[in-house]
Amino acid sequence: MHIGLVGLGRMGGNMRTRLRAAGVEVTGYDRDPNVSDVASVADLVAALPAPRTVWVMVPAGPITDAVVTELGGLLEAGDLIIDGGNTKFTDDLRRAESLALSGIDYIDVGVSGGVWGAQNGYGLMVGGPAEQVERVMPVFDALRPEGPREEGFVHVGPVGAGHYAKMVHNGIEYALMQAYAEGYELLEKRDDLITDVPGTFKAWQRGTVVRSWLLELLVRALEQDPELRDIEGYVEDSGEGRWTIEEAIENAVPVPTISASIFARFVSRQEDSPAMKAVAALRNQFGGHAVKKAGD
Repeated sequence: MHIGLVGLGRMGGNMRTRLRAAGVEVTGYDRDPNVSDVASVADLVAALPAPRTVWVMVPAGPITDAVVTELGGLLEAGDLIIDGGNTKFTDDLRRAESLALSGIDYIDVGVSGGVWGAQNGYGLMVGGPAEQVERVMPVFDALRPEGPREEGFVHVGPVGAGHYAKMVHNGIEYALMQAYAEGYELLEKRDDLITDVPGTFKAWQRGTVVRSWLLELLVRALEQDPELRDIEGYVEDSGEGRWTIEEAIENAVPVPTISASIFARFVSRQEDSPAMKAVAALRNQFGGHAVKKAGD
């Protein structure tokens, strides 16, 4: 199978590597000529066999809109665009409707795995027509983790469903990170009693009910910087947490834990705290998200 991939940054570049390792032919385009396979989006489209499949992996919002619009003017009826960024699901519905006027299909994919995806595989949440999802299943199988398909891939529903599921996934992620971070701050506060905070978290990695990959990443961060001295407790949010809360309000679903976690991030922008240092460290570990260095 041969696909196009627009966007070869932290996620897109690693996805190209994993796809090629699995035998999927990939022609990639990026504004950075040092990593791009072709000089333009038009060249990428020209290099693909019909019916074409182009995966878009760029920042959500206006940049994705611009790329999808450009592709819509270059592709033909029967071609397929896949958006794997962190798009708001309502944007998927709008784009799919517009592209359908030209006979171009559209799939949205929520992708989780961060900078570790090339090695471990990506969790995939897909929205779109069943026949189009099946058409690119070799791509999804190449990207997902090894093991049963249903443990790393799900066709959630129609267009928009994939990004909706990823939105909720990220809302849950916010809450889990905040819980670990608050536990870190409480342990760190009792230095008269707790003499090994990193070791405490490390001991939770096997056998305990709070073990998880996020816990492993927190241990990794603490081993690199036991007191998180090099990180400022300032944490951004990338949109999905806010959208989750908006959807909860719209549907009268109580999400107090997720809500509290995003409000804690707002607090982090006003004062430095050990808990938010831990959240910042976790985001850097799994997603390569930038952190503010202490003193910046």
